[in-house]
Amino acid sequence: MSIKKILGTALAVASILGFAASAEAKTTVRISHTQIETHPDHIGFVAFKNFVESKAGDKYDVRIFPNSSLGANEKVLELVKMNSVQFLSVSTANIESFNKKYAVFSVPFLFTSESNFEKFITDPEVLAELGSDAQKDGFRPLGAFTAGTRNFYSKTPINTVDDLKGKKFRVQAGPTNVKMMEAFGAAATPMSFGEVYSALQQGVIDGAENNELALTDQKHGEVCKYFSYDGHQMCPDLIVASEKFLSKLSDEDRKLFEDAAKEAQKAEFEAWHKRIAEAKEQAKKMGVTFIDVDANAFREKVLPLHQQLLNENPAMKAMYDKASAFDASNNK
Repeated sequence: MSIKKILGTALAVASILGFAASAEAKTTVRISHTQIETHPDHIGFVAFKNFVESKAGDKYDVRIFPNSSLGANEKVLELVKMNSVQFLSVSTANIESFNKKYAVFSVPFLFTSESNFEKFITDPEVLAELGSDAQKDGFRPLGAFTAGTRNFYSKTPINTVDDLKGKKFRVQAGPTNVKMMEAFGAAATPMSFGEVYSALQQGVIDGAENNELALTDQKHGEVCKYFSYDGHQMCPDLIVASEKFLSKLSDEDRKLFEDAAKEAQKAEFEAWHKRIAEAKEQAKKMGVTFIDVDANAFREKVLPLHQQLLNENPAMKAMYDKASAFDASNNK
């Protein structure tokens, strides 16, 4: 995106949101995410808002903008870097084009269990290491939301890895996801989340890959009646903050927002696990069949890709080694 376009977007957002403020006015803190208001990400940010305003409501007015109302994550991330938006929930797959080490979470089958994944992404040392380039990146992760495991869903059953051959699947933007689908023998079609429903309806794609909430919250289960549990990826949604915003805060207020991110993280995890169970039952009522596949057969197809990805992107090796060691030690 050109600087001219970014500035134009920022000015438009500023106009919509109303940047005018007097010296006495509260500081407006804007939070953006792409999900609907019943989604765990939103519930997490409500906890964030309540925490900040209960502790320092005289100073901050926290406003949440759900459902991509400020735009797609890639665009909003640019606004975060400019401090036009202060916080954003964004998948690591959307960040890897800004900093290649975030691509580590797109490596298929990096973790062997969802429990190991959740412990890793909430480790303060991991978040600190991810944010080590924050001054250059313009944003810093303060917490993480779980997004569960990513699995395939489609119009036709995926019982084995061979059932992916020749099919077109939507993936999140990022070269790692394209390589993964090629390794599976399928064609990758990157597109924004909001475009997936119509693409499925119109036959532009045969399926997609995500968690169970995509079936219900985005109504993808109206078109795709088969959901196969292969668990090929576990990509967190990071709570990223504008580095410009953080750098202007007092130590006390910075800790306030860091603690708010932890509260958001806690609330989102709790809501996530409850919502997934509900979504699965809801999807069954929509006519979706859930299929347990041999995940090892899927894993074997893409394990050779690990070394290729590390060779092509050495920036993620330190985090890859850390994740691999963490996963191994927690399996003992």
